[in-house]
Amino acid sequence: MRAQIKLGRIAGIAVGLHYSWFIIALLITFSLVGHFHSVTPQWTRAVVWASAIITCLLFFAALLLHELAHSLVAKAYGLRVQAITLFALGGVSQIETDVPDAKTEFWMAIAGPITSVVIGMACLGTDWMIGWLPGKAPTSPAVAVLLWLGYINLVLAAFNMIPGFPLDGGRVLRAVIWWITHNADLSMRLAAQAGEAVAVAFIVLGLMRFFVGASLDGLWTAFIGWFLLDASRTSYARTELLSELRDRRVGEMMERDCPTVDSKTSLQQFVDEHLLPTGRRSFIVEEEDHVAGLITPNEVKGVERALWPSTRVDRVMRPLRELSIVAPDTPVIQALQMMSQQDVNQLPVVLNGRLEGIFSRAHVMRFLQIRAELHK
Repeated sequence: MRAQIKLGRIAGIAVGLHYSWFIIALLITFSLVGHFHSVTPQWTRAVVWASAIITCLLFFAALLLHELAHSLVAKAYGLRVQAITLFALGGVSQIETDVPDAKTEFWMAIAGPITSVVIGMACLGTDWMIGWLPGKAPTSPAVAVLLWLGYINLVLAAFNMIPGFPLDGGRVLRAVIWWITHNADLSMRLAAQAGEAVAVAFIVLGLMRFFVGASLDGLWTAFIGWFLLDASRTSYARTELLSELRDRRVGEMMERDCPTVDSKTSLQQFVDEHLLPTGRRSFIVEEEDHVAGLITPNEVKGVERALWPSTRVDRVMRPLRELSIVAPDTPVIQALQMMSQQDVNQLPVVLNGRLEGIFSRAHVMRFLQIRAELHK
């Protein structure tokens, strides 16, 4: 999930918000207004609303710390973390490299719930130090805010430790199974199946609560179950995909017959004579029998249509020196990770300084489609 609003960077990790965050932030704020009004009816409307807004923002700050804990542990184990995105149901860390072993998976997973427990205990401990006692109503806005944050972070930690993927507890379960069986794919399959079982239980429980009068609370529980079910199935599908590609090399999927275009060709001629008639997405740009770069529709779209007749291909192409290259024996998964990191759709395949072909996501999809047809 990609962020639509960039907030900055923490420890080199991009932090952002998905648009869905605003929906849940609004719902939580209204819920907190009702909560604070019921437990402290003597507060003015302004105090209630101010406390609710501050509590909501601090809650999402706690969620950010939860996800940051996952990401920092991942970085400590040498994994590449691209970003953290806060969205409607919490947050997600975008870790681009696969977890190498069970130990790394375990500590990455457990770091988030531990952080939430620490935050929750710190909030309740602060309340206790300033005079609040368990069972008593909060006496001030500060006490009420910390009390809610303390309990909700403990609940968050407990919820995340439910043993169903993709919850943190599911990742811990995967790490334990991985450690016992020494089989990464099997551990993911079993954790994903556990996640599906948990998700179905949430859906059933939510619908039962709805029909016995729980109203929106029941629907919310069912919605969480639906989200977990979709995430667990997506994780399972990703595992199957990685299993299929793990031992594959770029040379098995690349396109060897690379279409070329002369560097002095105008963009208009390139579009009319090469791009549209062939339907291909990438072309090698040649200059005096040497490979000069790569051009795709993305580069063409960056130029006003009126300038196409007077703009040469070599003015807008991606020069070869700026492109990452792969060898025919590069693992497919590694090549896909490179494309994701650099936000490109294809990579030149070079061996001993000579262009061998082009590798793209489309080639991977075509390979998987043919494999699926053969196994029907």
